[in-house]
Amino acid sequence: MKRIKCAALALLMSVTFLTGCHGAEAQGAFAIPESFDENKNIEITFWAKNDTNVVQSRIYSQAIEDFEKLYPNITVNLRLYTEYGKIYNDVITNISTGTTPDVCITYPDHIATYLTGNNVVVPLDDLFEDEKYGLGGSELKFDSPRKDEIVPEFLNEGRIGESCYALPYMRSTEACYVNETYVEELGFKLPEVLTWDFMWEVAEAATEKNPDGTYKVNGQNVMIPVIYKSTDNMMITMLRQKGADYTDSDGNILLFNDDTKEILETVAQHTTTGAFSTFKISGYPANFLNAGQCIFAIDSTAGSTWMGSRAPLLDIAPDKVVEFETKVMAVPQYDTSDIKMMSQGPSLCIFNKRDPQQVLASWIFAQYLLTNEVQIAYSKTEGYIPVTTKAQNSPEYQDYLAKEGADNSEHYDVKIEAVKLLMNNTKNTFVTAVFNGSASVRDAAGQLIENVTKSVRRKKTVDDAFIEAQYKEVRSLYHLDQRSSGNVAGEKRDLGPLPGASKALLTVLVLAWVLIGLVAFREYKKKK
Repeated sequence: MKRIKCAALALLMSVTFLTGCHGAEAQGAFAIPESFDENKNIEITFWAKNDTNVVQSRIYSQAIEDFEKLYPNITVNLRLYTEYGKIYNDVITNISTGTTPDVCITYPDHIATYLTGNNVVVPLDDLFEDEKYGLGGSELKFDSPRKDEIVPEFLNEGRIGESCYALPYMRSTEACYVNETYVEELGFKLPEVLTWDFMWEVAEAATEKNPDGTYKVNGQNVMIPVIYKSTDNMMITMLRQKGADYTDSDGNILLFNDDTKEILETVAQHTTTGAFSTFKISGYPANFLNAGQCIFAIDSTAGSTWMGSRAPLLDIAPDKVVEFETKVMAVPQYDTSDIKMMSQGPSLCIFNKRDPQQVLASWIFAQYLLTNEVQIAYSKTEGYIPVTTKAQNSPEYQDYLAKEGADNSEHYDVKIEAVKLLMNNTKNTFVTAVFNGSASVRDAAGQLIENVTKSVRRKKTVDDAFIEAQYKEVRSLYHLDQRSSGNVAGEKRDLGPLPGASKALLTVLVLAWVLIGLVAFREYKKKK
């Protein structure tokens, strides 16, 4: 009986232990040290993306060099990537081995997946407010921006649930780079705000051919009037402009609906005539635009240095470039009185480590990347804008904007027009709900457009049955069939199989009560 009692007690203690671990996915707040130990040598790693742009690489290297002069006890090891997806995959892989970087350039969608690990990512709210080492803190050795000097729309993008996990680094949006020369040659005049109907009308007119098979508008054998770089952004933006469902903050997937079907039918219609294609299918929009083989090239403002016949960065031979006037416009709209465009761009997240001094060093370095020197230098490389009003309103940055068109490098007019587009429309930008799995829903949104476009080019019929089959295929491809689609009112959300810890907890509970029952029964027999 003593053994049974001891076993029951041990099981109950196990229950308590498992109950304490059951919420392991919640991220605990970082305990900020009273002071930063400058006598301790600290090494941190920084994973960043640079688009193979050597100027950006130099900016990172210079920022690290300048930072290490201020904090000689901190060594920053830079690792550069060419794709955000590769950073994401490496972080996921390294979470299991406890070898994540200290500071990482990433997106909130990706951070939401990182948060499924136990206490992996540092919540930043308390760090923001710390008097000594927070934003604008008194003990920092550089001029850090205060919290109210970060553009609030950009800062709020890093909030996941009740906490903020991302510090904005740079921001861009999508723009439509238009060959205005060809638009006017086709007999049209660009409106103040581009609409989908106008763009499709011009695009269809541009598909007209000469008797010899060349296109009338450019006299060439190739013309794809509309090329969209990011089809996930295309679908998400069109749904938002329509006021249609996509996802919600509870993680419900609402993408597979009638509004999405209507968008896919429009895509199929204009792909059939040759008026539309995508980057994944045809190639980089800038290359077609600059060769006079595209009229509406839709891409990030961060890609503005590649756009236009005088672009400082070209991926085609100079003799293939066609002279034309480039107009930078917001992406097409359904309602010109209610402009909606996507806010995008890299953010910074900090990973938890055993040594609080190492985490504090990482936070201090992340803040340094928000100083005017780094923000302005990086913004000048491409069509990004600084995330702080402090940098945006500085005399140096205002002078940079004022010199629009002074040269075709730092002050390239298309690039600065793209920057001004976002600065003038910051309040018209939007972001999507972030949750574990939101990155997969984004991929699915783009895959639908890619599949429809590809199928039309292969002469397949796109009808209701085809679209329903695509919904089913894409759900399965991105494992969205394990979650609620949101199409059926009151549909129960499938949360997947019960976690192993929960199964163990239930098993222990059952065994504990069985043993308690045996003890009680034995005591009853003895008394009787």
